[in-house]
Amino acid sequence: MSDTPAPAPAETSTDGRALAVLVFGAAVIGLVPILVRLSDTGSAAAGFWRLTFALPLLALMARRSGAKLSPGPSRLAVAAGVMFALDLGFWHYGIAMTSVANATVLTNLTPVVVTAFAWIFLRQTPRRLFVAAVALAMAGAFTMAAAKGGAPGPNPTLGNASAALTALWYAFYFLAVSAARKTEAASRIMFWSSLTGAPLLLIAAKLLGETVIPGSLGGWAACAGLGVLHVAGQGAIAWALGRLPPATASVVVLIQPVVAAIAGWLLFAEALGPLQAAGGVVTLAGVALAQWSARPPRAPAANAPKPA
Repeated sequence: MSDTPAPAPAETSTDGRALAVLVFGAAVIGLVPILVRLSDTGSAAAGFWRLTFALPLLALMARRSGAKLSPGPSRLAVAAGVMFALDLGFWHYGIAMTSVANATVLTNLTPVVVTAFAWIFLRQTPRRLFVAAVALAMAGAFTMAAAKGGAPGPNPTLGNASAALTALWYAFYFLAVSAARKTEAASRIMFWSSLTGAPLLLIAAKLLGETVIPGSLGGWAACAGLGVLHVAGQGAIAWALGRLPPATASVVVLIQPVVAAIAGWLLFAEALGPLQAAGGVVTLAGVALAQWSARPPRAPAANAPKPA
């Protein structure tokens, strides 16, 4: 996998390799909640350690791939870092203040935001089948969240608003990385966006009175693991965003809650009931349909008979 800027837009929709990398990245990120739970820190603090431990690996990747980190970050890389820090902070606190169902559904509005932005501002009119696929994938995510349920939380109104804003920040992150990948290597974008986001999350953790230093060796190991997952997962997503339309990519990453649910079932014996399993299947079906509908129409064969 070469770490190079994106190819021409006309080539993006048919890159099966990019789709495979994107699915891998989304599956890896689906494991993040497991390590956040084991980190022995607050939510924003876990995000800070995730980005901090990722930085040496990202610098090494950039050096090995020949991507230069000088003369400094681009505006798009900085914007991606700010949006990602906001995404992590708002997401974790959305979960803490409202029900798991509400937080999951509202956060998964990202494909709607990305599709609407591309339609209104980039004049990329979505196909009806793609819109239907987005609705199907979101319905599956909603079913999974509803089956999991959860207590309403200490402040549902604020929690719902936080989760909804998470979708907005993640959508802007997608769009910023997608735009940056037209001229920059994925490792360079990831390094500078992570370096931008880490201090913001540390400031947030301090202001919110979180525990920043892990209280055990297991907590430190979980924080280091978060850095590895960030490089592998978010790095793969950033690379794929150089070769796939952001609207399509934002739907594919909806497999994250499916992976998280399966991981919780396997590692923590969290019940995975028939309704939640059905929601996972529907989500995956919507993701597959979105990718299929985003394919460009086939050109007519050169030797096809002309109509009379």
